Amino acid sequence: MNRYRMIVALATIYMVFAILLNSVGTVILQSIHTFGVDKPQASLLELFKDLPIAITSFLVASFLPRLGYRRAMMLSLVVVGGACVLMPLYPSFHTTELLFTCVGVSFALAKVAVYSSIGLLTSDKAEHGRLTNTIEGLFMLGVLASGWLFSAFINHADPANPSWFNVYWVLAAMCFGTVLLLAGAQLDESAARSDMVVSLGGALRQMYRLLMRTLVYVFLLSAFLYVLIEQSFSTWLPTFNNEILKLPNAMSIQMASILAGATALGRIVAGQLLRRMPWHVLLNLCVVGMGVLILLVLPLAHEARVTPDVGWFNAPLAAYLIPLIGLLMAPIYPVINSVALSSLPKPSHAAMTGLIVIFSALGGTLGSRITALVFSSFGGIHAFYFSLVPMGLVLVTLFFFKRETDRMVPAESDAMPLSAE
Repeated sequence: MNRYRMIVALATIYMVFAILLNSVGTVILQSIHTFGVDKPQASLLELFKDLPIAITSFLVASFLPRLGYRRAMMLSLVVVGGACVLMPLYPSFHTTELLFTCVGVSFALAKVAVYSSIGLLTSDKAEHGRLTNTIEGLFMLGVLASGWLFSAFINHADPANPSWFNVYWVLAAMCFGTVLLLAGAQLDESAARSDMVVSLGGALRQMYRLLMRTLVYVFLLSAFLYVLIEQSFSTWLPTFNNEILKLPNAMSIQMASILAGATALGRIVAGQLLRRMPWHVLLNLCVVGMGVLILLVLPLAHEARVTPDVGWFNAPLAAYLIPLIGLLMAPIYPVINSVALSSLPKPSHAAMTGLIVIFSALGGTLGSRITALVFSSFGGIHAFYFSLVPMGLVLVTLFFFKRETDRMVPAESDAMPLSAE
C-alpha cells in the first residue's frame, strides 16, 4: 500500500509539472492580452522557466541525497503551490515571472528526486523501465490536459479578462493534495545515502572532462538546436493560431494541444521504426520531413480565412497540419540522448545528464526568444520559416554525431536499446 501511494504521488507530481511547464505558450498569449506586454517581453517567461531548471539541476546533485528525495518533492510542491496561490491574489506580469521561476527551480528538484525514487521503488531493470515509461506517459497526458484546462477558464467573449487566473486555484489544490499524499507515505532512501553524490567541484570537473570529447560537444549542439526548434513551436503555436489563423484565444490554445498528442504518437511509432532502420537514417528523414512540412503548410496558413463562428469543423486546414510537426520531432531528442549516453561509460552518465539539462534549457530559452523577436518584427509566418535554419544545422550536427559514435565502441550497447519511448 505504501509503495502504491508513492507511485501515485510520483505520477501526480509529474502531471502537475507537465501542466505548468507546457502552459508557458498559453500564458504568453494571455499575458499579451491581459497585461498588454509585447512579444519579446512575454518571451522572457521561457527564460524565467528554463534558466532556473538548468542552474538548479546543476547544483542539486551534490546535496539532494542529504536532503532526501521525498522531502525534495514535498518542498518543490509547496514552492509551486504557493506561487500558484499568488497568481489570482496578485495578478501581474511580475507575478507570472515569479511563478515560472518557482516552476523551474521546483521542477529541477522534482525531476531528480522522482527519477532517483524510481530506482528505490523497483527491483530490476524491467520493472524500472515499466514504471519510468508509465510516469513519462502520464507526463504527456499532463501536457495534453494543459491547454484544455487553461482554456476552460478563459473568457471567450473577452480574452483579456483575468478570469483565467482562477485555474491556479486548481493547480494549487493539486500541489498541496500531493504534499499530503507524500506526507503519509514512507520511502526507504538508505540505498541512495550510502552512495553519496560527488561534490559540486567534482561534478564540475566531470562535466569539463566530458566537454573535451568531440562526441559530447557535437551531441550537445544537436540537442541545443533540437530544443531551440521544439520550443519555438510549442511556445508560440497558441499565439500563431490566434494572430495568424485568427482563431479565438481558447480555441487557439486547445488546437495547440494537437502538437503534444502528435509528439506522444510519434515517440510510440518511432520506437517500432527503430527496430527496422538505423537511428541516423530515421532522424535525418524526420528533419527533412519537418522542413518539407513547413514549406508546404505555411503558405496555407498565409492564405487562411476564418468565419466569425469558426469551430473545430471549419477551422483552417493549417491549424491541423502545423502541429503534425510533432510526429517528426518526437524521436529526435530521446534517440540522440540514448545514443550519447550508451556511448559513454556509466560513471559519466550523471555528469552527462547535467549537461543535457543545461544545454536543453539554454536552447529552449534562445529558441523562444528568437521566435518572439522575428514574430514581433516580421510576423508569425516568417518566425516559423526561420525554423528552417536550425533544421539545416541539425542535419549537419547529426552527420558529425554519427561519425563520432562510429569511432567509439558503445559502453553498453545491449544495456540501453535505442528506443524513443
